[in-house]
Amino acid sequence: MYENKDVEERVILFAVRQHNEDDTESSLVELAELARTAGAYVVGNLIQNLSRPNPATYIGSGKVEELRDMIWEEEATGVICDDELKPSQMKNLTDELDTKVMDRTLLILDIFAGRAATSEGKLQVELAQLQYSLTRLTGFGQSMSRLAGGIGTRGPGERKLEIDRRVIRDRVAQLDKELQEVARHRDVTRAQRMKNHTPVAAIVGYTNAGKSTLLNTLTDAGVLEEDELFATLDPTTRMLELSNDQQVLLTDTVGFIRKLPHHLVDAFKSTLEEAKYADLIIHVVDVSNSQWQAQMEVVYRTLHELGVENKKVITLFNKCDLLTEDDVFYDPHADRTLRISAKTGEGLNEFLAVLEVMLREDKVLLKQTFSYDRAGEIQRIRKYGELIKEEYRDDGIYVEAYVPENLL
Repeated sequence: MYENKDVEERVILFAVRQHNEDDTESSLVELAELARTAGAYVVGNLIQNLSRPNPATYIGSGKVEELRDMIWEEEATGVICDDELKPSQMKNLTDELDTKVMDRTLLILDIFAGRAATSEGKLQVELAQLQYSLTRLTGFGQSMSRLAGGIGTRGPGERKLEIDRRVIRDRVAQLDKELQEVARHRDVTRAQRMKNHTPVAAIVGYTNAGKSTLLNTLTDAGVLEEDELFATLDPTTRMLELSNDQQVLLTDTVGFIRKLPHHLVDAFKSTLEEAKYADLIIHVVDVSNSQWQAQMEVVYRTLHELGVENKKVITLFNKCDLLTEDDVFYDPHADRTLRISAKTGEGLNEFLAVLEVMLREDKVLLKQTFSYDRAGEIQRIRKYGELIKEEYRDDGIYVEAYVPENLL
């Protein structure tokens, strides 16, 4: 479990509602979950209705005073904004409130820093943190100096205040170079998969939707499963054997979330692009969450930003074991939708059958007789295609099979 045991932080969350239809309360509930994941204790909320955030302090002067009073009454050690603050807003709020000021972006970056396990993940998180800090060195430094340790100090954060912009830019350039090398390696691996004609299905979804549980149940991948946000960051790929002797590679991707920091999207682009080059998208939705429809919209919007278009989609309405049979779910973007429980295994046999059918749709039906000196071709069909019929005749071996078009 990811905890920050060095500093127990008491925080107040605040946000601006710009339109009546904005679900600001739900966004703050999610922000509270993020804060708890980072090791903080939420002691209060504050929402202000404004047509647009105050350019100087995000919230109005009256709400700044109200927030200052709440900090004193609740003995809070910091505040967290539900949006990304501009550097000037963060500095001004720090001066006005005389406490540690953070925003949603900083919070998510901090959680990612604590979650990243592989060298690639650590490089990606450090790059995102440094890009975020570049424009915030002055005001951010004052805020950080008010409380040693805590949220925002993990990873490279501990040395942010000791280096200047030039050194940070040099480090960013070095990280970019290293990640480009990682991306090239990923491209080579991806090209090898295409050469082997092995189909790839990318598992996507909102954070904590159950993607890792699904991968573990289907392939015994051994990926960490936790009922919390961003339990796993590093992508995992495992081979799944289907009942028709076909193989498909399942790739688990990092979970999406509303207001996902653009620094992270840029830094994790090569990882997230696994969905772009996949043959099929498996979209996992947590229907036990009352915000499941809004979360689906976030996933599709993020996929669009990544250039993931015109892909077949199977949407799995997960955690249906927690609901009644009367609940109705739908996804207008999906080719097929199914109710499942990745935890109990309910609906997974039906899902695998649907997966077989949809993968077969991308293959061509081959009816051909191979001479006996070409019998080795049939082994290739078994490996990369789906052998339906095999007859040994006088003139050779007659085969009916579904094979990838590029294998023909």
